[in-house]
Order: sequence, then C-alpha cells, then structure tokens
Amino acid sequence: MIEAAMPVERPDLQLLADDEPAPYEILNEAGDAPLLLLCDHATNFMPRAFRLLGLDEARLARHIAWDIGIAEVTRDLARRLDAPAVLSRFSRLIVDPNRQIDDPTLIPQIGDGVVVPGNRDLTPEARAARIDGFHRPYHAAVARTLDALRARGPGPAVVSMHSFTPVMKGFERPWEIGILWNEDGRLSQPLMARLRAQGLTVGDNQPYSGRGGHGHTLQAHADPRGLANALIEVRQDLIDTHHGAAQWSALLAKVLAEVLSDRQIFGAEGRG
Repeated sequence: MIEAAMPVERPDLQLLADDEPAPYEILNEAGDAPLLLLCDHATNFMPRAFRLLGLDEARLARHIAWDIGIAEVTRDLARRLDAPAVLSRFSRLIVDPNRQIDDPTLIPQIGDGVVVPGNRDLTPEARAARIDGFHRPYHAAVARTLDALRARGPGPAVVSMHSFTPVMKGFERPWEIGILWNEDGRLSQPLMARLRAQGLTVGDNQPYSGRGGHGHTLQAHADPRGLANALIEVRQDLIDTHHGAAQWSALLAKVLAEVLSDRQIFGAEGRG
C-alpha cells in the first residue's frame, strides 16, 4: 500500500542556507587506528529549502530517511578505536550517497511505500544541484580522508556502517548483524567468524548484497585503492536506544580491534 503525502513546492537551487551544516562531518581525523569508518545514512536532516520534500516529521523519522541508530554507534566506535570517521549530514531522501549517479534509486520517488512528492518530476538542473551540493562533497571528503590515511599507513581498512529494519515486506529478519562484501574477503571473513564466535546470527551478504548497488561507497573508494573493506549492517531494534548503541559499539570495537591486529589484512593476502 502506497501512503499519500502532502503536496510540496519545488525548492530552488540554493539548497543549503549559511546557517545549515555542510554535507559531511569528519570526526577524529588524526585518530591512530588503521581504519576509516564511514556512515552514509547518518541523519534525516532536511535543509529548509526542501520543505521536508512534502513529507511530515513522522515519515522523516522512519528508515526511508536515514539509518536509525547507526550514527551513534559510529561516533562511539570512532572514540573507542581512536579511528577517523566521515558521516553524511543530509537525509538520503535528498540524494543517496551510497548509490551511483546513474542508479534509478539515487533520488527515490517512493520509499517503503511512501510517495516522496518533492522527488517527483525533477528537472535535470534540480537533480544536478542535489548531486553537486550533497553527493559529490561527501564523496570528495571520503576520498581526501582516505588518501591522507594511506599516506600515513598501514592500510587503512574501511568499514561502512549501516542499519536495517527488523521486518521487510512481512519477513522477520533473523540476523542481528550482516556483513556485506564484494570480492575482497580480507576483512569480512575474519569479522564474520569473530562475530559468530560471540553467539550472533550473522548474515553473509544479508540482508543485502555488497556485490550490488548497496555497496557503492566501498566500491567507489576502497576497492580501487586495494583497501580491505566491509559494510556492517546492524538491526535497528538493537541500536535505537543509547544503551543499545553503546552495547553494540563496545562489541564491534572489541571484534574490529582483534581483526585489525592481523596486519596481513593490509596486504594482498586473503583477497577473493
């Protein structure tokens, strides 16, 4: 069932006001860990120019607008591991930074059964303004941070942080956590093994596959640079409170520290 939504006026091409945040945030840039954390869907923030894209606050609080809980986990994980992190500072309903420019879901017209009026019938100029104003600056920040860390060495490994809904289309997802990966198993394989050793039900390229569009950020930045990488998906009902987020950041910090202690993941061993 597709839900109705309020009509919306088109925003002009001045998308960010002077008092609104930049499209990305870099945390702990001088952190010592050989790791970069990324958070593509950290927030549901909507600049005023978009007039909420014709949605109400209740819809913007849902998964269609952001990955609930994962920004808090990422921030705490960066602190625990002394790792740099790059987080988005805009809702993925504006433009999804974890999608290629030519992906039809880059600017979604429908999300989880909800029509997004402000994303319908966009002009080429309006689409380009979103890409240039949000998507490109976020990815440029990721690229700059990665290159600086590479120059410092070793690695770094790259972990993209996400969360997923407990139920999708009536299916109760059994995994507490999923590890998505493409062709490079140096990080994903030991990470899954250690998480399973904690008694967790771990999805291997579940609930999504890292070999498709869901892994765009890693495929754009980590794979071409030959860096070990993985995308972590945590189930949202486990991290939608401060207590839950803290528990999971502590668990992930322990497991990632153990995996990163094996310097072989920073070489070519274990690929494929």
